[in-house]
This record gives sequence, C-alpha cells and structure tokens, in this order.
Amino acid sequence: MHSKPQLLVWLTCDAVHIDPGSGKHTILGIFSNIQARQFPVTHPFMVWFLTLTDCAPGEHKLRISMGLDDTHLQTLLERPFASESPLHRINLINEIRNLGFPQPGEYALTIEVNDELILATSITVTK
Repeated sequence: MHSKPQLLVWLTCDAVHIDPGSGKHTILGIFSNIQARQFPVTHPFMVWFLTLTDCAPGEHKLRISMGLDDTHLQTLLERPFASESPLHRINLINEIRNLGFPQPGEYALTIEVNDELILATSITVTK
C-alpha cells in the first residue's frame, strides 16, 4: 500500500539555525510576500523550510517549481532525500539564491515528492 507523503510545514524565511547540541531548528525571519521598488527584481537569499512525514523508507526526490501562472512552471530546485520510516519527520532546508521576479504578481509554487504534487501555493510579489 502506497501512502502519499504529507507536508507538515512550509515556511519561507531568512535563515534556519540548527543547534549543534540539541539538533533543534530555529527559524529566523519568516515572511509570506516580497516587496520591491522596481522590476525586474532579484531576491538575493531565502530559505524554503519544509517538514515531511509519511515517506516510505528509501530514497525520494523533492522538486519545487515556480511560475507566473500554474501552466508555465520552472523547476527551481530538485534534490534527493532519504526516509528511514513513514513515522519520521524529515526537515528539509532549501536555500534559494538570486531568485528573479520579472514583474509584480502572484507566483505559483508547487512542491512535488517523487513527481506527486503535495502542495500548490503562491508567493505574492508587490511594488
């Protein structure tokens, strides 16, 4: 029986610090939209932090795509990750550098695990 991975957390933030002693994650500077004075604009650095569960044991592939609408998405990130058990919570820290936005608008974002859509959302970019 195949269970679909579940997304527990999806955050856009400035940084994630992992405490070396406890392994706890500290999320810094959560934001949900981007403001710019002029376009096109390049956002220099952000982190997309997500927590997954219900992933079968073994190797998996995460893909995050973005576009001005959900029919013209461009893959921004593809990365492998491993799961030891469907009970585990897997924290993935994805550093996004120099992300360009040609114009203001609602940018569609999708998150897929093993080519299966687990989240469709958007990020707002305003002037």
